Amino acid sequence: MTPVLVASALLLSITLGYVSLCVASPFGNCRKCRGMGHALKHDRKGRLKRGKDCRRCKATGKRIRVGRWLYNRAARIYRAGTHTP
Repeated sequence: MTPVLVASALLLSITLGYVSLCVASPFGNCRKCRGMGHALKHDRKGRLKRGKDCRRCKATGKRIRVGRWLYNRAARIYRAGTHTP
């Protein structure tokens, strides 16, 4: 097979894999708090302690995936453009 054909097949498989991931699980872990919903702090003795709530995910630990966000935005624009009262 030619390198172009292999590259396009690889790109297609990666894209379809990400699309299936967004369909199966639209929410992923927050990148800032790593899915915990809050930061971890150390006290003076070195023990772990719960920190402030994560502002990015609003303490849920989950964020919507980029692909799902794009799909939701496209669907919303489509519905708004084809709405007939």
